[in-house]
Amino acid sequence: MATSINPMPDYIVVQADKAASKTKSGLYIPESAQEKPKTAKVVAVGKDIEDVKVGQVVIYKNEYEATTVKLGADDFIVVYKKNIIAIVK
Repeated sequence: MATSINPMPDYIVVQADKAASKTKSGLYIPESAQEKPKTAKVVAVGKDIEDVKVGQVVIYKNEYEATTVKLGADDFIVVYKKNIIAIVK
């Protein structure tokens, strides 16, 4: 997915996975009670980022230091490189 966001050198732009809206038994979970996922797909990386690539799924921490941006119908999160704690394989 191409994005029009070009992050600064130490930042990564990710698109978060969707929160579960239904339990395994079929009950709907209200949006206010849904647990926010901490995994996201990388859509853009700053020029100084070497170990994270576009298309990878990462686990990030500290949502209060991340910046959420809405562009059109899509939501993106801009995360500082030190807040990426793992790459999902």
